[in-house]
Amino acid sequence: MGMKIMKTDIQIAQKAKLKPIQAVAKKLNINQKHLELYGQYKAKFLDSLEKEIKNKKDGKLILVTAITPTPAGEGKTTTMIGLGQAFWKLKQKTIIAMREPSLGPVFGMKGGAAGGGRAQVVPMEDINLHFTGDMHAVTTANNLLSALLDNHLHHGNKLKINPDKITWKRVLDMNDRSLRQIKIGLGPKTNGIVRDDGFVITVASEIMAILCLSKNLSDLKSRLGKIIVGYNAKNKPVTARDLKADGAMAAVLKDAIRPNLIQTLEGTPVLMHGGPFANIAHGCNSIRATKLGLKLADFCLTEAGFGADLGAEKFFNIKCWLAKLKPSAVVLVATARAVNYHGLANLEKHIVNLKKFNLPVVVALNHFSKDKKKEIDLIKNKCQELGAEFAISKVWEKGGSGGVELAKKVLKATSQPSRFKTLYNTNSPIENKIKKIAVEIYGADGVNYSVQAKKEIKRLEKLKMYKLPICIAKTQYSFSDDPKREGVPKNFKINIREIKISAGAGFIVAIAGKIMTMPGLPKKPAAEKIDISSYGKITGIF
Repeated sequence: MGMKIMKTDIQIAQKAKLKPIQAVAKKLNINQKHLELYGQYKAKFLDSLEKEIKNKKDGKLILVTAITPTPAGEGKTTTMIGLGQAFWKLKQKTIIAMREPSLGPVFGMKGGAAGGGRAQVVPMEDINLHFTGDMHAVTTANNLLSALLDNHLHHGNKLKINPDKITWKRVLDMNDRSLRQIKIGLGPKTNGIVRDDGFVITVASEIMAILCLSKNLSDLKSRLGKIIVGYNAKNKPVTARDLKADGAMAAVLKDAIRPNLIQTLEGTPVLMHGGPFANIAHGCNSIRATKLGLKLADFCLTEAGFGADLGAEKFFNIKCWLAKLKPSAVVLVATARAVNYHGLANLEKHIVNLKKFNLPVVVALNHFSKDKKKEIDLIKNKCQELGAEFAISKVWEKGGSGGVELAKKVLKATSQPSRFKTLYNTNSPIENKIKKIAVEIYGADGVNYSVQAKKEIKRLEKLKMYKLPICIAKTQYSFSDDPKREGVPKNFKINIREIKISAGAGFIVAIAGKIMTMPGLPKKPAAEKIDISSYGKITGIF
């Protein structure tokens, strides 16, 4: 007999029989009058749905996070999707709330972000490419502000903006290192003012954060107006509202602020909305989608990007603090591969960290056929020693049925009332908050600041703009800011090279080490394998 050939994720997704999106909505008792259809299998919710269900009791919120990943990722999204499918197998009314993929990883190294194997969200190709246009809307709104800013400089600069103190950058939803630092306005005077500029990836735009943290359209518009684009000759902040940009930007985002409904391979309802990375932004789907999910179902499963030191920390200290959310449990995804790569101490550190937020932890071991029993037993024993539940997850191979054991343990973990608490007092000084995260979560000895970062902290404290949560931009491959220091590094300090205020989003960004807000493509980009046939069938997205 020949060797069994495994189907790729996209082959599995393309063979799936999808339910019409109205049927998916019906599972949650949603009338189709609340849907705006984007074809047969995608929809956006109309605002009327929120009004109809606003008095319903909230379900329970469960976060899915992971240990420090290897470059291939550990299947956090796959585990969350499979767990959602498993909840339905146990007859639990459940919804999944997750982020939209960025084209950067799709065409770069990591590939798509729609799960894998028998635990995927569909339609997979649409989700990983243009989806419902939310990413493009964020890109356009960001670059509209850039265009209005440079136009203002060109036409006399009434606001006396200092061109050397402009902090706003352009964006593109692509990994393109060539655009990190650029010179604009070159050529004749009609081309505008010559100045230094640069691009960040769309998912690192403050507008993406604002989209994900806004309650509704009016809140969105208010937050857009608060964006600081730079400083004037008197060192006072200049905002998007000063440039009269907020109205037009909100108009561009009028559809993007509404959550999207899709489904898993087993027809589990999924809210997919917003997509900030957790290594360079706050890493969570929108508050609006999560709050909607809590009203629509008894359980809402959501994820936060990369390892728990990044995504989970920001989910708790930024998103939960801002939206007054109280999660009931955390699922920590691990693989034998990652434990071998980083050591058992890495898993232990993540469990200890998560327990600081007063939540029960369930470790989900994402199972691979090459896993050895000895390795699995070692991981299981360590979890039990630390007071964390443990379950093997086989959702990639078996879908929902491969996650039933995990689902039962997670359900049990949510049976007690939530005792959730955040890590720090948001009103404390900036350096205190950064130190708290660095020491308690990363295990650092302290924090070093560049001269520029120190200056910016002083400026923000002088402007009374420091009583906000902290969003640390840091490598996902290490607790330290050096990606080469694996496991649980000791004797290190976190190096903060830059501090930025995201006044509209409502947090302060601290950029650590050499992390780039505009990634580059690898030597062999995933884009080289993506193709489309003459009859429109896409291949190569994985």
